[in-house]
Amino acid sequence: MADVLRPETKTVIKVGEKNKKPMTYTLAIVDEGLLDLTNFKTPDPWNHFYAREALGVKTWDMYDYVLGTYADELDKLLAIGGDADGNGKKAAQANRFKPMVTFLGPFEYDGSTNSHTIEIPNYVGSVRVMVVAGQDYKYGNAEKTVPVRNPLMVLATLPRVVGPDEMVTLPVNVFAMEDQIKNVSITVKTNNMFSLVSGSKKSLKFNKIGDKIVNFDLKVAKKTGIGKVSIVATSGNQKATYDFEIDVRTPNAPQTKTIEKVLNSGESFSSAVEYFGVGGTNQAYLEVSNFPPLDLGRRLDYLIGYPHGCIEQTTSSVFPQLYLSDLVELDQTKKVAIQQNINAGIDRIRLFQTANGGFSYWPGSAYDNEWGTNYAGHFLLEAEKNGFSVPSNLKAKWLSFQKKQARNWNKANASIAGARYDDLIQAYRLYTMALAGKADLGLMNRLRERSDLSQPAKWRLAAAYKIAGQKEAAISLIQGVNNVVPEYRELSYSYGSNTRDEAMILETLVLLDMKIDGADLAKRLANRLNKDQWMSTQTTAYSLLAISKFVGNNKAESKLKFSYKLNGEGGSRNSEMTMVSFDLHGKGKSVSVDNTGNGILYVRLITKGTPLGGDEEAMENNIRINVDYFDMKRNRISIEDLGQGQDFIAEITVSNPGMRGDLKELALVHIVPSGWEIHNNRMDEYNSNKSSYFTYQDVRDDRLYTYFNLDANRQKTFSVQLNSSYLGKFYLPGISVEAMYDSAIYARTKGKWVKVSTEESYN
Repeated sequence: MADVLRPETKTVIKVGEKNKKPMTYTLAIVDEGLLDLTNFKTPDPWNHFYAREALGVKTWDMYDYVLGTYADELDKLLAIGGDADGNGKKAAQANRFKPMVTFLGPFEYDGSTNSHTIEIPNYVGSVRVMVVAGQDYKYGNAEKTVPVRNPLMVLATLPRVVGPDEMVTLPVNVFAMEDQIKNVSITVKTNNMFSLVSGSKKSLKFNKIGDKIVNFDLKVAKKTGIGKVSIVATSGNQKATYDFEIDVRTPNAPQTKTIEKVLNSGESFSSAVEYFGVGGTNQAYLEVSNFPPLDLGRRLDYLIGYPHGCIEQTTSSVFPQLYLSDLVELDQTKKVAIQQNINAGIDRIRLFQTANGGFSYWPGSAYDNEWGTNYAGHFLLEAEKNGFSVPSNLKAKWLSFQKKQARNWNKANASIAGARYDDLIQAYRLYTMALAGKADLGLMNRLRERSDLSQPAKWRLAAAYKIAGQKEAAISLIQGVNNVVPEYRELSYSYGSNTRDEAMILETLVLLDMKIDGADLAKRLANRLNKDQWMSTQTTAYSLLAISKFVGNNKAESKLKFSYKLNGEGGSRNSEMTMVSFDLHGKGKSVSVDNTGNGILYVRLITKGTPLGGDEEAMENNIRINVDYFDMKRNRISIEDLGQGQDFIAEITVSNPGMRGDLKELALVHIVPSGWEIHNNRMDEYNSNKSSYFTYQDVRDDRLYTYFNLDANRQKTFSVQLNSSYLGKFYLPGISVEAMYDSAIYARTKGKWVKVSTEESYN
């Protein structure tokens, strides 16, 4: 093949064998930069298949026992994952980097040279071409590294993401690789996500081979989406192009507004649809139901979009979707999306499984979370029952763990001591074993005989008896037991609340076919969901799950019968579903509904949008937060106007004044401006920016999520090294900390605009 490749051309690669022997081979052409990430070597099958075999002797070690002594520090030291999110299908994202990767074959070679014509994309760099061949227990390989370049080349870069209304400088690097390149004209074109402030065309002059940079100023539109930039450089008959995409995102939280009305037979509802927030975040949908409204759209959006991905929250995001079709009419697109979400949830749960078979709270942790193990295992069993594929080894190891823990449990040494109802975890564990077809009646009877068995544990144990075929025992166990749980909220342990427990009770009532009691409880839960009040992820998920099961098991006597108009275009529905939802796709201007049936209809118009930002204020409630910035010599600095390329440290101190005692499962959310970059100190051999101990940390393109516990009257400090990388004016959102299971514990700083500059300034 050629020694140098040209971008956007075709090249011919010829493959043969020295002695004309027949073979089967594959051909790969891969960006050298990608291969360098893992020091990838061209595969050598001969040495692999003819390698010496290891000694076939079993060995044992005490590594687990020794490691446990230093578990806290090693958990943080050895944390290598966390940057990826597996919570189902995501919205379209910009493809910022399109590396050269081509894999072809297998091909048959019969002794005459094979030729392959390969299209080289708009790529500049170096690639390795690799051939791996085999035939009749014989193997071989060949490789060649070749540069990909043109006489004239252009390269540009922007931050990983940008935000609405920000200003950013686009540096365009022009390379003159041959002497004939002298005068170069550069033109920049963008889509409607950007506007060019200082013109779209500039020129450069080269006296010798080399490279130069020219800057273009871009203003980001007040909307979200995918920004596209196209750069064309020309010199005589030489032309170079460079196209790339960038996500325009807003870091602010979405807001929801609702208009609702109850329609008796013959009554009507009509309303204009008023969108708000940054363009690209506007949504609206209409819900019509014959069951008290659940605020389903907002609650599901909350679960699916929740950024913290522990075992409980991962499970909560997908569990209710298993039974959503019992509750609401779904079109094919939504059915496909739900299927993808659930499969993604199952795949992600695999990351939490420990060597013991249980599930940890965070991926990669060595410690089993007993409630999370019950909850995730419950989801896996129900998903399998609904036709989803659950890896048999995943399920078998989990079930083995459940059996072992169930046998070892007793209330005196419950490993979840501190929970409001510490016997509920054992009852829930026995329930999941029964659901898996492995009910242990001996252990169930032993738990049932306890005189101090809590109210929620009785209801959950009754569900286990029913599934195990012991309905009379189940009925006897809950005889005279109230289905109203005293109000409480846990920060950790089982992440419980009285509403979560009542949702579990409703699930038991559905199993026992107790329709009257179930209807009263279902309506009580629906009213709580419909109120504009905060609920934790598990409380939200289990409430939706239990109501979906109740509705699916007790179809309404009256059908949904109504006519409607969306933007003047009408239609009618006569459905046996409990709810019908219309997605207005950001285009609806007006809606109307007429109740043509005999029963009551609940109509809700929901609009959703994300504000531009800049209006949030500093707030503190039961916890405190303070942020300081230092240069690398520990001098305090101002970050309102930083020089490009400056390294500095953000130091965030979180204090617990003790008003709510010890605080558990706190989440610190630190979103950095688009023009700053987070230094990945996990790759450093030595990290001078020491932080307090945290349970888990998730580092992403433009943000860090740090999770930790904080005892009363104590404080923790977390440091992160940053770099002011890109010229422009950017928005720094407020840094916040919150208890994931109690909305009354939170604090945040005020957001503000910051600049990264050289001599120039941005107004």
